[in-house]
Amino acid sequence: MHQRYRKISYDDVVRRFYSDKIVYKVYHNNSYKQILIFFNMELIALLSKGKGTWGQVSGLIKYGEWEKIILLGDNFAKKFTAEKETEFIEVNLDKKLMELKEEFSKKLKGKINGTEVALSIASGDGKEHMALISALINLPVGIRFAALIKEGVVDL
Repeated sequence: MHQRYRKISYDDVVRRFYSDKIVYKVYHNNSYKQILIFFNMELIALLSKGKGTWGQVSGLIKYGEWEKIILLGDNFAKKFTAEKETEFIEVNLDKKLMELKEEFSKKLKGKINGTEVALSIASGDGKEHMALISALINLPVGIRFAALIKEGVVDL
């Protein structure tokens, strides 16, 4: 007996695979490429030193729909203000790489509810990024890089 296979469209796959999240599709300037925009995740954002780098984080908080927002930064980053409720975790960003990774791991343990997070590393340097990404992977939790572009919040 022959089995009949139904042709499944890309939209069906997106709808089924991401059924627990709200997925928006945006077409890029009359292009065939789509940008998938994910909401209802936890956002983790690094707030470091750097002129103008907090604007990206502020935009992600303002325009994204997040279950929870966790901000990581040093004592200076406590000055950051957001329009939505956030949880601030103070870390010493002057530590060496492995020490910083351990501090991120200890302070993030038990704070993340889901199996993956949206991560913004628009602020910070390479050492801080490596330590944070390594700490998240070792928790373990999946990472989706989030960014704000003129079309909205996107998953890279």
